[in-house]
Amino acid sequence: MLVKETKRWLVVAVGANNFGHFHGQLHDIKSGSGVPSTQLRFRVVAMVLELGIIVHSVVIGLSLGASNNTCTIRGLIAALCFHQMFEGMGLGGCILQAEFKFLKKVIMVFFFSVTTPFGIALGIALSNTYEENSPKALITVGLLNASSAGLLIYMALVDLLAADFMGPKLQSSIKLQIKSYVAVLLGSGTMSLLAKWA
Repeated sequence: MLVKETKRWLVVAVGANNFGHFHGQLHDIKSGSGVPSTQLRFRVVAMVLELGIIVHSVVIGLSLGASNNTCTIRGLIAALCFHQMFEGMGLGGCILQAEFKFLKKVIMVFFFSVTTPFGIALGIALSNTYEENSPKALITVGLLNASSAGLLIYMALVDLLAADFMGPKLQSSIKLQIKSYVAVLLGSGTMSLLAKWA
């Protein structure tokens, strides 16, 4: 009822010719749960991104804790620092956009913070029985890495970058588009370079 009245009021106030411009914004008014649809989208993005990061962090921690080679450990620590810093910045921005309640924010930050140390502790505990090059270990780690990497790539390209790249600010400036594409290529190139040691 409220939405119908709001639409009718906008048609009268703005005029029928301009109503199409405001129609897209009215979808934020109606939502079954009382939460605007854009905010609901941000919440889903934040939760799925957190899931991908958690799986990825546990696998990296497990590799780091189970490794006995100091050369491998140094490379993993460097890669881990970069990963955690940038993943934390991205996830933190998503959590802020989602406007979760305080308790949910604390829970999400807690899980992000403890998954890598948990993976390291698990790797140390399993270091005597864990064979890094055994077929079972390689298949398990490969599947976990592939699923978390696929999830993170999808989230980065479809839910995070696409929203910025398709926005009116970026679409109206060729110079800003070029800078953005260069920044994305530099970022992905740097992460690929770090994978050499990870």
